[in-house]
Amino acid sequence: MPYIGTKTTKTLTEEKKAALAKRFGTAITTIPGKSEAHLMLGFEGDATMYFGGKTGEPMAFVEVKLFGTSDREHLTMLTKQICDILKEELGIDGANTYVKYEEVAHWGWNGSNF
Repeated sequence: MPYIGTKTTKTLTEEKKAALAKRFGTAITTIPGKSEAHLMLGFEGDATMYFGGKTGEPMAFVEVKLFGTSDREHLTMLTKQICDILKEELGIDGANTYVKYEEVAHWGWNGSNF
C-alpha cells in the first residue's frame, strides 16, 4: 500500500508520466513487501517551487507513504533510485530533489483497514 506523489517544476507529458509510473513501479519493490500491484502514484507538473531561496532550476519534491515500516537501508536505496529516475527522465539533479517518507500505521482500502 505505498503511495508516491511527485511535484516538479518540469512539464509532465502523458508519455513522461507513463515512463515515471513504470520505473517507480519497479523501484518500489526495493522496500520489502511492497509491489507495483498496490502502488498508487500522483504527479503534479509545472509547479512553482523555490529551493534555497531560488527558482528557475528543475526541481522535485517526492512524497513516499508506506503502510507499516521499513529500515533506513532500504529507504536510502529507494531514495537513490527515485533521484536517478528523475535525473534520467526529467533532467532533475538529485541536489534539487527532496524525498520525504511517511510510515503509516493505519491504511484504509476498499471499505476497510489493513
